[in-house]
Amino acid sequence: MTRPAGARSAHRRPAATKLRDARGLAGWLFVAPALVFYAVFVLRPITLTFQYSLYEWNGIGASTWVGLANYGRVFTDPDLSDSLVNAFQLIVFFSAIPVVLGLAIAATIRRIAASRLALVARTVLFLPQVIPLVAAGIAWSWLLASTGVINQLLSLVGLGGVTRAWLGDFSTALPAVGMIGAWVLLGLCTLLLLAGMSKIDPALYEAARLDGAGAWREFVSITVPSLRQEIAVCVTVTVIAALASFDIIYIATQGGPGNTTMVPGLQIFYLAFSEREVGMASALAVVLMVLVIACALPIQWFAKDGNR
Repeated sequence: MTRPAGARSAHRRPAATKLRDARGLAGWLFVAPALVFYAVFVLRPITLTFQYSLYEWNGIGASTWVGLANYGRVFTDPDLSDSLVNAFQLIVFFSAIPVVLGLAIAATIRRIAASRLALVARTVLFLPQVIPLVAAGIAWSWLLASTGVINQLLSLVGLGGVTRAWLGDFSTALPAVGMIGAWVLLGLCTLLLLAGMSKIDPALYEAARLDGAGAWREFVSITVPSLRQEIAVCVTVTVIAALASFDIIYIATQGGPGNTTMVPGLQIFYLAFSEREVGMASALAVVLMVLVIACALPIQWFAKDGNR
């Protein structure tokens, strides 16, 4: 006696469901180690940081509940609020300069891609990415010193009147640190943009040339619009690097002269380990995290909306 077709399909359905459930369970088992690692080393520290920010605590003794008072001090204490302002000023150097120069350099390298000069240029530009930032900070501290190479070169060309201790002058310390950051990030942005340019259809450029478009029109009308995703990645990475900067500034200026180069990352370090104000340091860390997210998310949304 044959079983009806409806009965056979009903019999197969639970088996298929069980197989799908088993595969889903296997997938979660593979992901579980990463989830545990993320929860222990990312989510838990973030939660504890927010908890500490609500207390006045020296990291050793008893803590005192202060609520949101630490957050109020972040925006009212000039030393703390100025560090946030300095971080946003560094965005111009860490983000705008590397992205704009990276676009121009990548477009130039693309035009001479077949020559040996293009290979040399890529290697030289990417070199800062493989140099430890501590070593880079020390090297630039020597170069920008009052008797450093840069001042010696300026004196040789008759510009001795503008020489100074670039990292020790109140008016030039922050721009000098910013130029170091721009030098570090320029190679990364250039290579990311160059990789994006390699995906652009050459037929688009040929059609533009047939229509009489020059190099500038090709760059504005074809290259830049086609690199929306790559530009968004570069801007996101460099903005985060500016807001979360620490190592270069710690090595080059340690936040001085005065507090002209003090940034949130360095301020958090001093508050937590020098002044023993763990609660205040935690509050500034939470504010910095929120600012980074607030700056990064719109960039990502803009990139996605542009591709729809």
